[in-house]
Amino acid sequence: SAFTFPSQKPKSELVRTSLRLLTSSAYRLQSECKKTLPVETCPTTDIQLVTQQVIQCAYDIAKAAKQLVTITTKENNN
Repeated sequence: SAFTFPSQKPKSELVRTSLRLLTSSAYRLQSECKKTLPVETCPTTDIQLVTQQVIQCAYDIAKAAKQLVTITTKENNN
């Protein structure tokens, strides 16, 4: 199931910041994962470095998601 946000603009700057981090991290994750595909991989690809980048992107996505849950829960309870 798709996660959707309310149609109005997010109230707080914190929500916008978290959404930007989530979006940019997702694009970075996609880009890093593509580097591991046979078509994209070149002999100089450092798989260990790519793996570290993927882990970092996944961490950033989890962090942004946690921030969003925390913020939206607080806003909805007010």
